[in-house]
Amino acid sequence: MNDDRIEDILNDDAYDESREDTLRAMISQFYGKRMRSTAVLVWAFGLIFVALTAAALITFFQVESTRSQILYASLFVCGVQMIGLMKIFAWQMIHRNSVKRAIKHLEARLEALCKTKGDGGE
Repeated sequence: MNDDRIEDILNDDAYDESREDTLRAMISQFYGKRMRSTAVLVWAFGLIFVALTAAALITFFQVESTRSQILYASLFVCGVQMIGLMKIFAWQMIHRNSVKRAIKHLEARLEALCKTKGDGGE
């Protein structure tokens, strides 16, 4: 979105700001064309960690020695932590666009304020 379009949106009184920050809009932007590689990366790593966690859980109950049980229990805990990390990473990427939009909104407001003060933006 270019700066002229942002100013047109901000000056338009019919602009509905709540429409852009809905969960559905943020998720559709995350799975859009620009973020497709990131979404694939998150899903790929997520599935790898789910498989690792499931394998560690199944193997935990099949081994007999305590040392092996500790190993697979540790792998299970690490896998669960990594799944959580992938969810947090995806959530941060989803919110990145709304933060960028808020910064552009703030920049446009500051520029308009400087113009009304007569500073000329300098």
